Amino acid sequence: MSDAHAIRRARLRDRCTAAGSATALVTRPANVRYLSGAAPANAVLLVGTEEDVLLCTHPPDGRPDDSVRVHVLPAEGGDPAVAAADFLTAQDIGTLAVEEHHLTVARHRAIHSVAPHLYLNDLAGAVEQLRIVKDEEEITCLRVAAEIADQALGELLESILVGRTERHLALELERRLVDHGADGPAFPTSVATGPHAGLRGHRPTDRRVEEGDFLSVCLGATYRGYRCEIGRTFVIGTAPADWQIELYDAVFAAQRAGREALAPGAAYRDVDRAARQVLEAAGWSEGLPGAMGHGVGLEIEEDPQLAPAAMGKLDACVPVTVEPGVHLPGRGGVRIDDTLVVRPEADGGPELLTITTKELLAL
Repeated sequence: MSDAHAIRRARLRDRCTAAGSATALVTRPANVRYLSGAAPANAVLLVGTEEDVLLCTHPPDGRPDDSVRVHVLPAEGGDPAVAAADFLTAQDIGTLAVEEHHLTVARHRAIHSVAPHLYLNDLAGAVEQLRIVKDEEEITCLRVAAEIADQALGELLESILVGRTERHLALELERRLVDHGADGPAFPTSVATGPHAGLRGHRPTDRRVEEGDFLSVCLGATYRGYRCEIGRTFVIGTAPADWQIELYDAVFAAQRAGREALAPGAAYRDVDRAARQVLEAAGWSEGLPGAMGHGVGLEIEEDPQLAPAAMGKLDACVPVTVEPGVHLPGRGGVRIDDTLVVRPEADGGPELLTITTKELLAL
């Protein structure tokens, strides 16, 4: 992907030049990896006028872009960001664009101490904006991550679940992800049973799965740094009750409406509205999530946000989740979550990456 990384850095360099900065200092780890192909701990990337330099305290495990020079600081070399500023001072560079949303006050002061005449501009999320639209190699990584997550979840559904704890099931899922080739889980796996089911971000407990429970599972795999997400809800051991069918059908309809709204040019807020209004019309307006979905990539939650107040419109080749859910305190709830890639109608519409059945199964 050397050419891809070089193209990304060239786009960033163009943005910096237009904003009046000759160079940029990238410190956010996901952004460093996106632009260079590697992100050792505490590494920074200096995007310059003549060369791009990855400054780090330890040699990178992964191989960065061949056109990036790697500079490993001495054992007592200090902060790579400060070393980068000192490097620019020697080159008589006067301006530097930095990621103010990531750069700490202490780091800012340290840079100023070694380069008092260096004027710092704000990159203002420029790299994050570049990351929104994925190339086909990135989408391939997401597709593989989704296949791994589907495999892990499918195998779990074939096992005996009654009597096992949420914590045990979550650990088993994460082991299966690695067994199938994942770098690791994309985020802490959530397994929620009974009154916990449908809770967003639920941390697994020692509660055991019981017959008649809703069981909601949310997991994701990381593959070559790219992260996907899938969420499903099932009923344990018996035919679902009427209230469970009613709630599930409403969330399923909302999730389908959100998926169908994904198209190039669709406003972020309109995708959220498509899913949200289905649940509101069904009488489930209390406790709805703040957003019905979000972007995924090198991080599990990145731009765009599919939320009521979100500004902007979708482009083709943007991977997002659609994840409506309803939780009823004391009873449980439903969550259905897919990762998709926005595609134009001429290409078949949104590409569904996570394909585990969304039928309400009794396990």
